[in-house]
Amino acid sequence: MQIHRPPRHPHVWWALLVVSQLIVIAIWWRYGWRIGLPAMLASHLPFVWGTLWPQSRLFGPALIRLPTDERCVWLTIDDGPSDDTLGLLDVLDAHGAKATFFLVGERAAARPELVREIARRGHGIGNHSATHPSAWFWALGPRRMRAEIQGCQTILQGITGTAPRWFRAVVGMANPFVAAPLRDFGLARAAWGARGFDAVRHDIEGVVATIERDLAPGTIVLLHEGARHGRSVETIAALLQRMQAQGYATVLPEDLEGSPV
Repeated sequence: MQIHRPPRHPHVWWALLVVSQLIVIAIWWRYGWRIGLPAMLASHLPFVWGTLWPQSRLFGPALIRLPTDERCVWLTIDDGPSDDTLGLLDVLDAHGAKATFFLVGERAAARPELVREIARRGHGIGNHSATHPSAWFWALGPRRMRAEIQGCQTILQGITGTAPRWFRAVVGMANPFVAAPLRDFGLARAAWGARGFDAVRHDIEGVVATIERDLAPGTIVLLHEGARHGRSVETIAALLQRMQAQGYATVLPEDLEGSPV
């Protein structure tokens, strides 16, 4: 089965934009601004939705679940490496679990030993931008977007010797300029199907319960490390305990690639 799907036609959105605006011009010309203006605003809504909705595939493929009927999920841990990384690795080892760590380039460059330890213990490493511009990632232009993706890719490959294959958009928002660098660097975008807002919530039981409601075979679970509340390791440990009690295992997408659907 094909799970890893980098964008193939990163500029097709231009055609959609041009066609939609030609239709708007025709409506404005025929009916005037009272109808033309609302039509123009409406024509932009799909592009806004495509940028702000993490599961949107308007600007290219995005994996939102693994294609499996087995009782397993893909754990993804964003924003590292951090002071939590070693503790998380120990917790994952204790539960026999695997995860993909979506790392920030500049943080990886500052702590390369943690990146190598993640790889040594058999976990995946993904690209999560060079500087993690959370407030403005959705609005980055093509040059800065490419720099964010390429910069992180270069740093992580330099540390581990292997280029990441997966990319997680910052805050999940992927604007039209994400697809071209993903294609050029062979990256596929990973979204998610379950999250508990653990980066900001310190209520461990609440976070775990929120994620638990969305667990199903193939679910991609979004988690974080280095949260300001300092409870990331405890939260992920509690989630792993709950998952094991329900019979869920963890799997990496590369473990499924090449297997029959």
